[in-house]
Amino acid sequence: MNYRTFFRHVKESFKSLGRNGWMSFASVSAVTVTLSLVGVFVVLMMNLNNFATNVESDVEVRVHIDRTATQEQADELGTTLESLSQVEKVTLSSKEEELTNIIDSMGDDGKAFELFEQDNPLNDVYVVKTKTPQDVMVVAQEAEGMDYVETVEYGQNYVEKLFNIVSVSRNVGIVLIVALLFTAMFLISNTIKVTIFARRREIEIMRLVGATNGFIRWPFFLEGLWLGVLGSIIPISLIAFGYKYLYDHLSPSLSIDYMQMLSYNPFILQVSGLLVLFGAIIGVWGSLMSVRKFLKA
Repeated sequence: MNYRTFFRHVKESFKSLGRNGWMSFASVSAVTVTLSLVGVFVVLMMNLNNFATNVESDVEVRVHIDRTATQEQADELGTTLESLSQVEKVTLSSKEEELTNIIDSMGDDGKAFELFEQDNPLNDVYVVKTKTPQDVMVVAQEAEGMDYVETVEYGQNYVEKLFNIVSVSRNVGIVLIVALLFTAMFLISNTIKVTIFARRREIEIMRLVGATNGFIRWPFFLEGLWLGVLGSIIPISLIAFGYKYLYDHLSPSLSIDYMQMLSYNPFILQVSGLLVLFGAIIGVWGSLMSVRKFLKA
């Protein structure tokens, strides 16, 4: 296709948008509403995914060494833990360090535990970091069967519930986003169908004089693209300003590291690009489906 033909198609696509003003407006409005909902879901899902990833990466297995174990036996246990294929790192936390952590974590109330500094009842602990969060339960089960182990902690109920909630929320979010996108495709497809029906005689004449299906299809292809891209402008603006407001007001009050919101930049640029891409895809796909059915008739 040469430049002259391409610009003719661009011109025809804009003319078609003007001729079908109300239908074009209805399609752009539908895409705007749909992409606004999609944008909100994307922002929520990406932040929830970030929270979940941070929490998952913080999950670890704590292997309490039997207090009767000798130093050689404790070292042997550490070597055995490091040899597990799912283990990334093993760190020894002495009972003195464990007591200090308890005292520090409890603030003023922790001073009561200073009495145990002379006769520390705690265990030395191997803190095991796994390669993936899902390996935590496997490593914990293997550690429980090892020699010189008194107890193993990894927040069993908490970890299992966390993984289940994260999995369900991700799947539900994906299903909702896909459903909304297909709804927008359907609306744009119907708009293009109306345009094609109004120009059916013109299209039939073009086919009679030898115009290829590709030549006929291009203006509608571009029209769907413009509808989708135009429909993404308002959602991008709303998401950008809304997220900026929430980030400035909520982020400083979130003191827990893993609950921090994704940084405004480059996150909002990524979401904007995603919405433009979604708009373009649903516009082009909707138009292609309707034109394809007509040209087959």
